[in-house]
Amino acid sequence: MALINPSELKDSYDVIVVGSGAGGGQSAYTLTMEGASVLMIEAGRNYDPVRETAMFQTNADAPLRGVGTPDKPRGFHDATVDGGWQVPGEPYTNASSKPEEQFMWWRSRMLGGRTNHWGRISLRNGPYDFKPRSRDGLGFDWPLAYEDIAPYYDKVEMLVGVYGDSEGIENSPDSPPGVLLPPPKPRAGEQLARKHAQSLGIPVVPVHRAVLSTRLNDRNVPVKLHPGNLRAQRLVAESMRARSACFWATHCHRGCSIGAAYQSTTVHLPPAMASGLLDLLTDAMVREVTLNSAGLANGVVFIDKKTGHEGRVRGRVIVLAASSAETVRILLNSKSASFPNGLANSSGLVGKYVMDTVGASLGGQIPRLENLPPHNEDGAGGLHVFIPWWLCKPQGQGKLNFPRGYHVEFGTGRSMPGMGIANGTVSMTGGSYGRQFKEDMRRYYGSFVGFTGRGEMIPNEQSFCELDPAVKDRWGIPVLRFHWQWSDHELRQVVHMQRTFADLVVAMGGTVRGQPDSDGRRAIVQGGAVIHEVGGAIMGADPKKSVTNKWGQTWDVKNIFLADGAPFASNADKNPTLTIMALAWRASDHLLREMKKGNL
Repeated sequence: MALINPSELKDSYDVIVVGSGAGGGQSAYTLTMEGASVLMIEAGRNYDPVRETAMFQTNADAPLRGVGTPDKPRGFHDATVDGGWQVPGEPYTNASSKPEEQFMWWRSRMLGGRTNHWGRISLRNGPYDFKPRSRDGLGFDWPLAYEDIAPYYDKVEMLVGVYGDSEGIENSPDSPPGVLLPPPKPRAGEQLARKHAQSLGIPVVPVHRAVLSTRLNDRNVPVKLHPGNLRAQRLVAESMRARSACFWATHCHRGCSIGAAYQSTTVHLPPAMASGLLDLLTDAMVREVTLNSAGLANGVVFIDKKTGHEGRVRGRVIVLAASSAETVRILLNSKSASFPNGLANSSGLVGKYVMDTVGASLGGQIPRLENLPPHNEDGAGGLHVFIPWWLCKPQGQGKLNFPRGYHVEFGTGRSMPGMGIANGTVSMTGGSYGRQFKEDMRRYYGSFVGFTGRGEMIPNEQSFCELDPAVKDRWGIPVLRFHWQWSDHELRQVVHMQRTFADLVVAMGGTVRGQPDSDGRRAIVQGGAVIHEVGGAIMGADPKKSVTNKWGQTWDVKNIFLADGAPFASNADKNPTLTIMALAWRASDHLLREMKKGNL
């Protein structure tokens, strides 16, 4: 592993990649496989999932029984070793004091970023998702179509390993035969939900997740990914052989020491490192991108977080993949005479149109799932099935009072119990003790179901970020200030979500815990809470109305590419990570072609 310190930096690199998560990892992988020299700069510390993942510890082995704390908000075993909603010394601010206008910003300061702890749900955006304005007149169309990105979805799915099935659901694209791995069998509660959802006309189908249900085909897949490139084929095959199939150990948010669940640290970086063309600099906070006299990017300025010293390094091309909001922050802080309002910001749109996924939840208790015989339902550390958006046709006909859809994730089963099962049992019994408590726990354990909606947010002018005029981080770098507002479109969407969840609980013969809320302002989760923020530097076909072109290449500075969620022109009801990787691979291929032509 070419893990270096600032004194070991080379004079210059073909490409500097800022960030090591989904977009940064994919970019570094693609570029090094094709022979480019790459420096990856990561603001967090080095992280080794093989050594640091607690695959077999129960919560009884953890401090405070594994519950969340300010420095570990997702619990002790969460793979985010440094980071969360608040990062010491690295504040951000909100322009409004109103709770409904607050934005929560999650940052993972570690090698691999959020890919270490995400849910691995890997859904393709559909044709409607790339042309939403053409469909309903709202938001923006992307400057590309599904057909442009579909081959890269294929490549990413084959490289990282995604289980799932093809179901023919409108606007939820299937993968070609042989691309997906077999889906795991649904759990008992999931099968019950699927059976009774049919009466409501709601499909419950295998979800697509980046987890190896079987080992990857290390002979055929590398050839398909890199035809004619024997070196890349060898490196990818070696990396694939180092990964094992999932054996249903613990939840994927812990990370995966056997490489079954996708992480940038176990999929993208090992072959890139093995190529000898990737240098990796951790604990380095990039402050700005520098320009030469011709107006082209020629490097970056960073702060060594261990010493506080400023460093500079040169590169022929700069790829920003620091996460959408962090990439926006770097651009806004990269001011010069040519760009007094921030780099690549002639449109004035850097920081504008920040989006998150729309979220709301509701659950219930299902008597048919009581007193189940003891059995192991840990499964693949997350969802086996889900509900894709099933109302495209009536929505397109204007029969719904909101314009964009949502998918449904839900949890059932007898996984490792926590405080939720105890609290749920108390709500059913009013509290019990001794032998009766044990009997109640055996009865109700596994009988609860929780539904969560994940919907599309339409970009709006009231949701954006900018530099705070006064607040700086511990290294003197201005921080982001967020403005946030949900529109009526999202508020009506979550009301529909909760009615659907209640209908599902009743169809399963259960009792809804709580009531569906008719006020979307109470039902919707806070902005940023789903940790799917995208936008802030949207792509488009017009330089006056967008920040990048269809390749993620900034209009103003041709050798700067954005490879995270920042260029997203919309935020579909699909989780963004798969699309980030597909776009990053596509952009890297274009970058390489332009370098070979001498255009970069």
